[in-house]
Amino acid sequence: MTSEAYVERRNYGFYLSGSRVSLASIVYEFRSGASPETICRNFPTLSLEQVYGAIAFYLGHQNEVAAYLAEQEAKWATRERTVEPISPDLQRRIEEARKRALTPQI
Repeated sequence: MTSEAYVERRNYGFYLSGSRVSLASIVYEFRSGASPETICRNFPTLSLEQVYGAIAFYLGHQNEVAAYLAEQEAKWATRERTVEPISPDLQRRIEEARKRALTPQI
């Protein structure tokens, strides 16, 4: 089976075939030094074969994947600069809900 069988292009992105896991997730972990076995533990829906296949795809298509990741990072940076900050009222309500959720119910 070729590495292309493990990765598909879907919704303008790269994903591991038959899963909701993005190739970017695997690549970032791999670049950070995580072993395929560690990546597999971090993504329990994936088999070790899928992780190795994704890494093989990345290694065989580094320029294409690097360009895609750079494009995604640029889009994310633009969104961060243009998003409206969360209102203080909403921040307060979220914090209250979080505290309620973490309070033991008797």
